Amino acid sequence: MAPRGEAPEKLPTSRQHPAAGDDHLLAQYAAGDRESLEELFRRYRGVAYRVAYRLLGQEADALDAVQDGFLKAFTHLSAFQGRSSFKTWLLRVVSNSALDLGRQRGRREIRSLDGWTPTDQDTPFRMEDPGQGLERADMRLLIREALATLPEAQRQTFILHADGELSYREVAEALSISIGTVMSRLFYARQKLRVFLSRRIET
Repeated sequence: MAPRGEAPEKLPTSRQHPAAGDDHLLAQYAAGDRESLEELFRRYRGVAYRVAYRLLGQEADALDAVQDGFLKAFTHLSAFQGRSSFKTWLLRVVSNSALDLGRQRGRREIRSLDGWTPTDQDTPFRMEDPGQGLERADMRLLIREALATLPEAQRQTFILHADGELSYREVAEALSISIGTVMSRLFYARQKLRVFLSRRIET
């Protein structure tokens, strides 16, 4: 299955290790096999983009964050000590890059209603019912606005779990916090999102 969100440049899939585990690919890269690095990028660029996009709300910023995150990860692979999965560690690096970029550029109000999101590749846009398209765009905008109201720690935790598809334990490993803290952040984040969305939808 193709990843939901992709960086615009497509890299070739490694023909040597199409089903190899991450640890094996890292070992092969350390031994000089650059195709292994390309395979890791292909494997995780989609989920990395979803996380960055949710944190930043802008396509261009998300792509910059993914590029910066992957660059940092692949130039500092020695920092990965195998205490968590490679995906967990990588999403921590990418999400931190996204948050850094957001702080540098400031939060910009999202005005675009073009309707494109990382998930649209799985459900191509159709013109049968323009009203439904507008409703989906409005809801996506509401979700972006709701996420922007969360404190940074809650927002990062929520997005790593919801969009990064990390378990509670993996989120805890990624952020170096306890599972209890993850559960607490997710609980309050969901409460705030629910209240925000219910008020906006009602009005």
